[in-house]
Amino acid sequence: MRLVSYDDGRAGQLIGEDEIVPLAGTMRSVIERWARDGARPTPLYDEVISLRDAELRTPVADPSKIIAAPVNYRDHQVEMNVDAQVGALGFFLEAPSSLLDPGGTIQLPYHDRRFDQEGELAVIIGRTARMVGEREALEYVFGYTGLLDITMRGGEDRSTRKSFDTFTPMGPVLVTADEFGDPGNVELRCWVNGQLRQHANTADLIWSVAQLISYASSVTTLYPGDIVTTGTPAGVGPIQAGDDIRLELSGIGLPLTARVAADDTIACPTSGRDRRPVAPA
Repeated sequence: MRLVSYDDGRAGQLIGEDEIVPLAGTMRSVIERWARDGARPTPLYDEVISLRDAELRTPVADPSKIIAAPVNYRDHQVEMNVDAQVGALGFFLEAPSSLLDPGGTIQLPYHDRRFDQEGELAVIIGRTARMVGEREALEYVFGYTGLLDITMRGGEDRSTRKSFDTFTPMGPVLVTADEFGDPGNVELRCWVNGQLRQHANTADLIWSVAQLISYASSVTTLYPGDIVTTGTPAGVGPIQAGDDIRLELSGIGLPLTARVAADDTIACPTSGRDRRPVAPA
């Protein structure tokens, strides 16, 4: 099923490209019912809403954590000129408060630092997972969606550079795992102002989705609604106020879009500007 969250947090099933059939409850309750008894969401067919009349929200607004994979594509490792990749680095955490609704505005905090776009496939955990093996890891996935991982370049810790408010646009569509199919064959394209910057396939991931989930669950318990984002391919580049970003993933359908603004910037108080990793020109 292709699901969305909209308006005040209601969950709905996307029908075609322009209609929403409401579901009972929020996306959180939909996931919890699936975790409890494997029940598919129940559409309320007595009401149909036009997509253009709905305000789409991030599919899951309240994850306990966002787990992110650093340097999980070889080509991104090359462009960043770094020795380590996900197999050595593990994962890092992003603040759930950084989530941004699809179509929202990314607010850059500083006027003297570089910020880049990173398009990614994100995984929504559906069942509590602890110490799960790779073979069964995908059984814990509720669905998949698109995510933009906006990052400040420099030497500060990754969790700092990526956790600013509005830095994690996500959505707009969550496709359930049974319909989405193989997460190891997803085509990713990301544009900035109509210019294609990133074009890759998740077949090129260094650690697969199953490996990421298995490893993460060996470190911390994954709960329903948690997000595991899989890393970005080559093609990251600077963004600035006025830019428009568009991410498309095969199997998701609707693109994830975001605008960039710099309405209340200040000088950055940390000194990581010239520390590694240094982004490509």
